[in-house]
Amino acid sequence: MVKKIIKFFIFILIVIIIALAVIGWYGHGYYEKTIAKTPIETKVKEIREEYTFVKSDNIPENYFKAVVAVEDKRYYNHGAADIFGIGRAIVVNTKNKELQEGGSTITQQVAKNMYFIDDDSDVVKRKVAEMFTAMELEKKYSKDEILELYANIIYFGNGYYGINEACQGYLHKDPKDMNLAECTMMAGIPNAPSVYAPTVNKDLCKKRQQKVISSMVDNGDITKELAEKIDSSFIDEI
Repeated sequence: MVKKIIKFFIFILIVIIIALAVIGWYGHGYYEKTIAKTPIETKVKEIREEYTFVKSDNIPENYFKAVVAVEDKRYYNHGAADIFGIGRAIVVNTKNKELQEGGSTITQQVAKNMYFIDDDSDVVKRKVAEMFTAMELEKKYSKDEILELYANIIYFGNGYYGINEACQGYLHKDPKDMNLAECTMMAGIPNAPSVYAPTVNKDLCKKRQQKVISSMVDNGDITKELAEKIDSSFIDEI
């Protein structure tokens, strides 16, 4: 009986390995086809040449800290993917019965927005292609460079792509002039712009901002005392 059980589990394991290999091959082929059309270096060059592009030097450090804290707190300590982050997201979202955390790393989000944001092909194939793209990004660019790309291509809702358009649209100011409260609001929107954009639902926008602030406290970016002083009332004026 024990031998039969062992054989069964070995069989299942072999099936899983074969399935993963097929999926990997399938997705890698799609990745190569996509990159062949527009190499990563070309894509990054195009992004950096956009008139709305903002260098990280002109974006408050608090904004980047807020993004890392709420989107990918282990960003500087893992590669293209974060197994622990995926597991944590599943636990948190299941516990709270709502999408509070995503499993994708910042690099994976950049890869998606660079190549696959409007892609309606098979989701598994696309996700595998995103992973290979993210791995290539991590090879060619530093973490800070990837974070800069993220800030400039992520969607903030209301038709605003990138931190420059979002700041001009929501706050009527340049990114460099954002204060801490504004940085925490901006960092929270991309998780679900159709829900958290201040022009969609101000209460949910504030709730998401508080999640960002709490994450920054947990990450050691700001003190609890400073967090309690952050004013969200400006959101009512947007």
